[in-house]
Amino acid sequence: MTVQSAIPAHGSGGQEGGRDPDRSSLLRADLLMPAIGESFRKLDPRIMWHNPVMFVVEIVSTLTTILLIRDLATGAPHSGFAIQINLWLWFTVLFANFAEAVAEGRGKAQAASLRRARTDATGKRLLPTDTSKWSYAGVYEEVPAPELQPGDVVLVEAGDFVPSDGEVIDGVASIDESAITGESAPVVRESGGDRSAVTGGTRVLSDWIIVKITAAQGSTFLDRMIGLVEGAQRQKTPNEIALNILLAGLTLVFIFAVATIPSFAAYAGGQISVLVLVALFVTLIPTTIGALLSSIGIAGMDRLIRFNVLAMSGRAVEAAGDVDTLLLDKTGTITIGNRQASDFLPVPGVTEQELADAAQLASLADETPEGRSIVVLAKERFNIRAREMAQAGMQFVPFTAQTRMSGVDIGERCIRKGAVDSVLAYLGNPADASAQAAIANADTVGRAGGTPLAVVDGDRLLGIVALKDVVKGGIRERFAELRRMGIRTVMITGDNPLTAAAIAAESGVDDFLAQATPEAKLALIRKEQAEGKLVAMCGDGTNDAPALAQADVGVAMNTGTMAAREAGNMVDLDSDPTKLIEIVGIGKQLLMTRGALTTFSIANDVAKYFAIIPAMFIGFYPQLSALNVMHLGTPQSAILSAIIFNALIIICLIPLSLRGVRYRPVGAAALLRRNLLVFGVGGVVAPFVGIKLIDLLVNALGIA
Repeated sequence: MTVQSAIPAHGSGGQEGGRDPDRSSLLRADLLMPAIGESFRKLDPRIMWHNPVMFVVEIVSTLTTILLIRDLATGAPHSGFAIQINLWLWFTVLFANFAEAVAEGRGKAQAASLRRARTDATGKRLLPTDTSKWSYAGVYEEVPAPELQPGDVVLVEAGDFVPSDGEVIDGVASIDESAITGESAPVVRESGGDRSAVTGGTRVLSDWIIVKITAAQGSTFLDRMIGLVEGAQRQKTPNEIALNILLAGLTLVFIFAVATIPSFAAYAGGQISVLVLVALFVTLIPTTIGALLSSIGIAGMDRLIRFNVLAMSGRAVEAAGDVDTLLLDKTGTITIGNRQASDFLPVPGVTEQELADAAQLASLADETPEGRSIVVLAKERFNIRAREMAQAGMQFVPFTAQTRMSGVDIGERCIRKGAVDSVLAYLGNPADASAQAAIANADTVGRAGGTPLAVVDGDRLLGIVALKDVVKGGIRERFAELRRMGIRTVMITGDNPLTAAAIAAESGVDDFLAQATPEAKLALIRKEQAEGKLVAMCGDGTNDAPALAQADVGVAMNTGTMAAREAGNMVDLDSDPTKLIEIVGIGKQLLMTRGALTTFSIANDVAKYFAIIPAMFIGFYPQLSALNVMHLGTPQSAILSAIIFNALIIICLIPLSLRGVRYRPVGAAALLRRNLLVFGVGGVVAPFVGIKLIDLLVNALGIA
């Protein structure tokens, strides 16, 4: 343990980050090889029983294997046919496991990438110089990051990794979050407000911050991300559970149906082997959707991850597909989050450049985002460069709640900026033309949704600096797209109705709720839900946490507070509120994929009946030859061809289950017609073609 002086250093640094270009690939070699081994590991009955359909297939495959071993030992005839049936039965089980393993493998690859973001970093734990505060000029001790506990305070300087999740309690720094978000663009984190949360594993690029640790090791945001993308905490959604129950019920029905066949065969004076009965059973039950169901759900969450959205549950992904109303917090969600200087409005007799020069002087030592934006705007408009305070003999006057002003003294010259009423009171509440012009300009700024700041030089009123909430670029077009998808957007803000109306008009939302308290947000969500609507909420502040928890889909911005991220069931790592467009599309895609493959599977089974049932019973009931529409070679080749097709169709559909059915913003009726046409008709036609081709090949090779 090393004790050192804690003198914040300024500097810059960083590392390149970005998305893995191969992450979008569906079937990569580095995923396929581990998935093959995982397919065999998943044969463990303790794992298989979670998938009832394939668990039953594994049981009957085990039964036929035992019977095969017995026949080989006793020298029974037709063992070659039995060997082939057994092999394809096991391939059916393995292909189902393979589909799930590939889907899980993509999540594990992402988890491995996240683990690389964790290092053996040490934390610079600050030692207090007294019991009331932490001293930045005091000392710190270097301790391993795993030893840090909630409540510890650490110094993180340029080039250091943030050792654990926490809140910035002092300082401001540029941080590289590429290890978490996949984006190389740095973000700013500072104390206070809704941009104070930092995540363990991210790296400070410049300046310094003091961080109060909020998460114990093993329960950090990064730890939860790793667990989630690996699928360890994934829970089945209600629709998925219902479909599993349906598949299990169908499987149980066909168990009883197949079990009665030997009695009918005996009545007809014949006998059917256990092997043939198993073949019939496996082709009757919905093995296709049973094999792919798990991979569909896992792949849906994986698609969200590739859009830099972390879903805490599959339930949230499904709910996103049916969202009717989207509520968005204004600050930090619709707007950038900090007011920015947008215009200089001088009073008569004062030039705009003169006002800009004084406003910049008053803001040189103002480290707030508003103050920095005034310095930047003056430079951009009039090329007024910042001056060194020490060289000019300046003395900065800080902002106080009592004066509601800040400024600078340069010798006898006193420049102040602040709230309009405070500045006018500072001047003695003049009623001259300059004051009237300043008040008129301030009213104009307020009606437009901005915030006016008055600037005075000595006893001379210079004018108004307009501050405004900056709406994020391209957000109006994105809201228009949400409207076309049938989603109503509502902005929620604590601003007054006038300001809220201006921002709502500029951003293009459908409605707004002004002067909103946490209780008002909850009441609005509950009102929408009482009307049968599914509600999504996007937010980033602690005051958004109750609404995020109440909403059906709570999307927390990654730039927000820890409370907001804990309350949401999704976290947008890019902090883009219009990301809900992708979230809704992926949710609908998940539902469509499951419905499409279920339709295909059931239609697929109908066609397989025409292949195997005539082949089984034609010896007892010659009249069934009318159903032999495929004209398959022999009963043995028909059975073998159906079993082979049943196994191969699973692996052929793996890319579709991972990629998902393409989402199109069409009505439910049109979507149903398309599913029935493409996947229903396709599910009937494919087995007729596939089984016939396999039968021709089997007979040509003479292996049946």
